Amino acid sequence: MGRLGALLLLLGALGALADICNIPEVDSSLVQSLGQRLLPWMDQLSLEHLNPSIYVGLRLSSVEASTKEAFYLHSLKVDYQQSLLRHAPSDDNSDLQAKPSMGQLALYMLALKANCEFIGGHKGDRLVSLLKRFLEDEKRAIGHDHKGQPHTSYYQYGLSILALCVHQKRVHDSVVGKLLYAVEHDHHLHQGHLSVDTVAVAGLAFTCLERSSLNSDLRHRITLAIRTAQEKVLKAQTPEGYFGNVYSTPLALQLLMTSPMPGAELGTACLNARAALLASLQDGAFQNALMISQLLPVLNHKSYVDLISPDCLAPRVTLEPATVTPSLMQVPEFIHVMLKVPSVWPPYRHSISVPAGSSLEEVLMKAQELGGFMYGTQASLSGPYLTSVMGKEVGEREFWQLIRAPDTPLQQGIADYRPKDGETIELRLVTW
Repeated sequence: MGRLGALLLLLGALGALADICNIPEVDSSLVQSLGQRLLPWMDQLSLEHLNPSIYVGLRLSSVEASTKEAFYLHSLKVDYQQSLLRHAPSDDNSDLQAKPSMGQLALYMLALKANCEFIGGHKGDRLVSLLKRFLEDEKRAIGHDHKGQPHTSYYQYGLSILALCVHQKRVHDSVVGKLLYAVEHDHHLHQGHLSVDTVAVAGLAFTCLERSSLNSDLRHRITLAIRTAQEKVLKAQTPEGYFGNVYSTPLALQLLMTSPMPGAELGTACLNARAALLASLQDGAFQNALMISQLLPVLNHKSYVDLISPDCLAPRVTLEPATVTPSLMQVPEFIHVMLKVPSVWPPYRHSISVPAGSSLEEVLMKAQELGGFMYGTQASLSGPYLTSVMGKEVGEREFWQLIRAPDTPLQQGIADYRPKDGETIELRLVTW
């Protein structure tokens, strides 16, 4: 056998040993139904509600929102640029909380690249500089000994590196090194547990760096970190097939689809995850815009890494608004939800009556309307989250956990979870 034959044999053997994450196509009507759920969100055009992830998800999917999509990107540009102008770096009195967060800026940069726009000029340079300054601040918060924590999260840290990478903007090796160390030493925990979302985003950032040949001095560590991230995600698969939980599975699949792995478990794991996602969709999961926007690319065999060289001319099916079948006037059915807060004194416990189909947020609003209960929230791209209950504000490394009795943590937020009649929902202050 000649050298060429031996080489082909070796490559064939390696290919047989490597397994890929292939997601078979799903019914196109299911994809269109998911896309239709995003259309009402695209009518909410205030900075508080604008979500660049919606645009990214649609551009990487097989469906499009036609003129509404273009107008949504225009609204993103206007509001984000105006926000950046209002809070110039030299304005020491600016309200930092009013700025788009580091994660929001990263998603905005991904949205621009999803439209095949490369960042440049004065406005673009300023955006890049701001995101790099965010990363430098987070790097200092983590510390040279890696004993600190980022002010935001390693999720936003990794997303920011990924956003700069797809625009071919290099960050300092020391910034990438903090994320590498976090993955190498399990510093990517969220609320005391493995955060599959964070590991997946870090892996996508590393994959982009590897493919773009950025930070070449770290190439060996980056390659190993990609494999480590993939292995952590695989180990987090539940008996039902999810990676972590149903809502972290899309980002996990984005990572697993980007690179083959040795062994035969990857393909099977991805097929099991696909089956679990389809079952959850049939059960009414994925009503949240952020989660839908992370799932749509997976169903089109795409990931955020594809934004390195996006195909902006790929044909996509135009979405039409979902038709609503008119129903006869009916008296709304009411349900009773027991709401309890044992973390305050005196403890709160009351039965709240709301129309069937109400969200947990509507339960909280009704409880506050009745008196004796109060709460506060903060807006985020994944929806409002609790910041205070009965006047008790969350402190450092604290959060209000949503528990369905007897002891099941909810995977959805207050705007998405819809309690059933007779359920008991506990708001529990947790330190991690």
